[in-house]
Order: sequence, then structure tokens, then C-alpha cells
Amino acid sequence: MYQQKGTTLPGFESASPTNPASIRVRASARLHLGFLDLHGGLGRRFGSLGLAVSSPAVDLVVSDAERLIAEGEEAERVLRYAEAAAHHLGVEPRGHFRLRRSIIPHAGLGSGTQIALAVAAGLARLRGRPFRARDAAEALDRGNRSSAGLAAFEKGGLVLDGGRGEDDRAPPILARLPFPEDWRVLLVFDTSSHGLHGEAEVSAFRQLPPFPEASAAHLCRLALMRILPAAAGRDVEAFGAGVAELQRVVGDHFASAQGGRFTSPIVTKVLTACEQRGFGGIGQSSWGPTGFVIIGSDSEARRLVGELEADGLPSGIRLEIVRGRNQGAQVRIARDQRRLAF
Repeated sequence: MYQQKGTTLPGFESASPTNPASIRVRASARLHLGFLDLHGGLGRRFGSLGLAVSSPAVDLVVSDAERLIAEGEEAERVLRYAEAAAHHLGVEPRGHFRLRRSIIPHAGLGSGTQIALAVAAGLARLRGRPFRARDAAEALDRGNRSSAGLAAFEKGGLVLDGGRGEDDRAPPILARLPFPEDWRVLLVFDTSSHGLHGEAEVSAFRQLPPFPEASAAHLCRLALMRILPAAAGRDVEAFGAGVAELQRVVGDHFASAQGGRFTSPIVTKVLTACEQRGFGGIGQSSWGPTGFVIIGSDSEARRLVGELEADGLPSGIRLEIVRGRNQGAQVRIARDQRRLAF
């Protein structure tokens, strides 16, 4: 059973008397594999399967400063989270936040949650304050529908959450399994588009048709009796088939909002080509446009990429082979600014 009250990252159990020169935080992306219960008839809604992956990732360095300063592509977003995190932690709103690397925004990979939690964790460690990811996520308004990103930050792995109840708390984590080390995930990026987000996302949820109770029952059974056991038993074909079925049901339900089972036509084209080659574990993470393919080994993944590239990839497509990530965010003290490696 996964700890539900909020995991304390190593070194965060209590306030620290030290005053480190800088902190470096690395937090990986997550795939949202699908919702299980959009019906909500039992009092909880959504319920998510998620997977932490090795790349892309947030790489943030936090150091002391007399005021709030942010550098990097997402500087405005970082400043907003830093102000909220300072209020949550009860510290002065000051610090230098340098985002060295980030996760593509609005691509279905959970960039907002990882940046928010990295900012809060870095500031907490810099100021010697205790930190719990679940408390920070709720204070920074993350994890409203899914706790997949929160769980990825805490411990990584393949996770199942129990959906959102009547309150505003992030959904509880019900199960976590290690993703098999030899399996790979092929990420299919559409660099020319982005998924629904912000007010457009909220509006899309409001306009969706009712989700059939029978479909919710089917997906919950699928997760409990096929997808999770397949991961535990290292059966990549059963796991991929289960995820693909989850994607089919949920994707078709969202089709009116995103233009089809998957958001991006060119990602759809690549996923179809993978399926035709016998790789059945295909899908889209969250609102996309990023797609994924579950593959049983590194050699198979490399062979597949070679074949796709030989056939010619659609313009705007980028491929990346990644692993599942079975550990949470890394937070490191760096007293010497010249040595920030983990």
C-alpha cells in the first residue's frame, strides 16, 4: 500500500539548521495512461493510471537572493509557483530559481506539477523547512483530477490513484508498482501542436457527454485484473493490450473535444504504423499531443525507431526512447556552485 498522507523526501523530515549555497532538483515527466471512472456514481470521479518516465525532466537550481528571480523558458510560471510556495512554507518570498531544463508544456507530460513541486522542494530545502509533496501540491493547486504527477515526484513507478471525492484534496494513491527495468517506452512528440489546457480544458470537460457506468466498471476491472497484474508479472503483451483498451474507451469518449481518439493526426499516423508492426501498447498521454508505445526491450525499441525513420517520419514528429522511472525526484545540496551533478 502506498503512503497516502504525503511522502517526505529524504532529508525533509524536519527543518535543517544548515544554509546550503544552492539546491538542485531533478523531477521527471509522467505519462497519464487514462481515467478509469468518469461516471462518478460511487462518489469519486476520474481515477488514474500513471507512469513516471526517465525523460524529459525538470532540472532546477535554487539559490539565495534578496528577492525572487527566475531564469529559463518558464520564468513567469516559476515565479508564480515560488510566491505560492513561499506562502505555503511560511518563508520570505525570495530566491534565485534557474530552470536549466524543463518538460515541454501542454504536451500531456505533467510539466506544471513537476515544476511546481520542484520549486517548492528546492525552496524548502534552501530555507531548512520540512516538505511534504502532497501538502505542497494542494497548496499550489496541482493534482486536481489526478495524482499521477504527484506520485511521480514522490516515488516514481506505475501508479493508480483513487479519484477525486467531494473535497478538493488530491486523489489518494492506492497502488504503486515498479515498471520493469528492461521495458522501454517510445515517446512520439508532435512539435507543431499542443494539447488542451487552461480554460479550454475546463470547458471540454463540461461539454463531454455522460460516461456510461458500464464503461467505468469495465475500465476499473481492466486496471485491477489485467494492467497491474501484467506489470507485476512482467507480461508486456498483456500490459500493452490492457493500456490500449483503456486508451480506446477513454479516447473515443474524448473524441468530440480533441478531434479524434488522439489529438494529433501525425502522432496517430505513427502510432498506427507501430500497431501494424505488432506493437499493440499504444496511446496518448493526457490531452496529448504526445503519444507513446510500450515495448518489451531496448533492442526492439531501437529496431522500431529505425524502421519508422527508414519509412519517413511525418514533418513535426520527434521520437525518443525512455525508461520507466522507479524513483522520485532527486534533491541535492550543492555547496560548491561548480559541482551541481547528482
